[in-house]
Amino acid sequence: MGKDKNPRRVADNEAMSKLRMLRTSPQKLNLVAAMIRGKKVDKALADLTFSNKRISQDVKKCLQSAIANAENNHNLDVDELVVAEAYVGKNLTLKRGRPRARGRFGKIIKPFSELTIKVRQIEEQA
Repeated sequence: MGKDKNPRRVADNEAMSKLRMLRTSPQKLNLVAAMIRGKKVDKALADLTFSNKRISQDVKKCLQSAIANAENNHNLDVDELVVAEAYVGKNLTLKRGRPRARGRFGKIIKPFSELTIKVRQIEEQA
């Protein structure tokens, strides 16, 4: 009588992690996401560790979560994982402002963004 199990959102050889409400603009976050797209996960983690961008530590945390999901939830081999997709989306925007000269109002927008990382297991070519 119960409900059917939800179908998986990703393929059998994939795992996903999503990070919401990141306090940076999507354009800046996409620069870091493009840096790891298509790389093996150990190389991507090394690149994020030594990146000078502030947001790279949050991206690294999201990638580690995707790796842990792959290992614990889907029984994938960590050594054969690559970053299949890393894409960025908009989230809410805080509207702030400052009074400016001659009675005007200077608009300050503080954007938030979200990040989705999918890792995929590929077989080693020997």
